[in-house]
Amino acid sequence: MIKNSVGNLPQQNNEELQYIGLVRDILSRGTLEEGRNGNTLSVFGAALHFSLENNRIPILTSKKVAWKTCLKELLWFIRGETNNAILQEQNVHIWDANASRNFLDDRGLTHLEENDLGPVYGHQWRHFNAPYIDCRADYNGQGVDQLQYIIDKLKDPVQRFSRRLIMSAWNPCQLDEMALPPCHVMCQFNVSQGNKLSCALYQRSNDEMCGTPFNIASYCFLTHLLAKHCGLEAYEFIYTKGNCHIYEEHIEGANLQITRKPFPFPTVSINRVRENINDYTVEDFEIQNYQHHESIKFNMVA
Repeated sequence: MIKNSVGNLPQQNNEELQYIGLVRDILSRGTLEEGRNGNTLSVFGAALHFSLENNRIPILTSKKVAWKTCLKELLWFIRGETNNAILQEQNVHIWDANASRNFLDDRGLTHLEENDLGPVYGHQWRHFNAPYIDCRADYNGQGVDQLQYIIDKLKDPVQRFSRRLIMSAWNPCQLDEMALPPCHVMCQFNVSQGNKLSCALYQRSNDEMCGTPFNIASYCFLTHLLAKHCGLEAYEFIYTKGNCHIYEEHIEGANLQITRKPFPFPTVSINRVRENINDYTVEDFEIQNYQHHESIKFNMVA
């Protein structure tokens, strides 16, 4: 059961205040830049830290975050999918603008059918650098399955402490085949204190109002899932950011969001351990005590 009443304000959520502080910093000192898809206020370089202990999941509370939409996209990545129609069938429309006929044609991807995103995240996670045909092809056994490599190492009591548990979505060989080059480009997993799993993410481009709340939730869901799947405990998420920006059309909403006092983060439980990482569903996840402020409408900029 998900609670969403605002009630009495709780003790200060210092971890979400990191995000609020970054937004405030961009609004106050960001430089006005003209980019590929609009004008932004931008700063370069930031880092946020979030605890995942005791099943905590940092779904931002200063506005309502559509966490099920985020989770559906993550499970789509995990299964190696690149067909946007699969997300649309689940009422997920994050990728619609980038999967349109006009957008693909502008990228020079006239050979791809509408909703075929090319070798984006899921392809690189599960079939890194496998020659891309289309979103319906069978890539089983092709390329490098980076995610399964990490799972195998995490399940091994000796190899789980490796400093090489890295998954990259940034593949220069195939960037021009993708509808959109990856924004969250590389993550690294680390086990400490015997069984505590942390994730560090580097993201090159950060749409702070639309994208960042999803990116935080997505990689924290992934860390909790891998911990559960591999018999570990989720511990920490470290989020390192390159270009951090707020689009001009998002400034009004950003100024509203930074006035809100965050609630404590909710918790997550994963109700079963599946044999195959591909088999988890949204129904396997339960969020408890998600208190949040009202939604703020931020349109996605393609």
